[in-house]
Amino acid sequence: MYSKIVKYISWALLIIGALIGVLGFIIGFGTNDAVAVDMLLYCGYAMAGIAVAAIVCLGIYASAIVDPKKLMKSAAILIAAIAVIVVAYLVAPGADPVGYNGLPQSKSVLKLTDTILILTYVFCGATILSVIVGAIVSGARNKK
Repeated sequence: MYSKIVKYISWALLIIGALIGVLGFIIGFGTNDAVAVDMLLYCGYAMAGIAVAAIVCLGIYASAIVDPKKLMKSAAILIAAIAVIVVAYLVAPGADPVGYNGLPQSKSVLKLTDTILILTYVFCGATILSVIVGAIVSGARNKK
């Protein structure tokens, strides 16, 4: 059931994204590029937020049904993830891009874009670190 719900949410987000793209080409994003970029970025943020929220909520629901004791662990992981996001937002400078000659973007878009970039760097680093640590732990367990 969990996989079906995730599949339906994924399809819904894909269709919404395609409709926004088609609508943008029909209306013509070229008339006001700053507004068009803001709208596309906000739609992307909303879709990513919906996907993450759906997966987190469904994960918590599934773990609560299978083993209610794991609910505290899920809550701790969720709080840690929110803390990382808040710190990334607070650290993000939101400065104007270097070498950009186009129309100026709003400060909120620049701040959110910098936040997403910082989160990408943090999670890529965490992924690489987890692969290395996992290989070391697996190697240490196999020596016994």
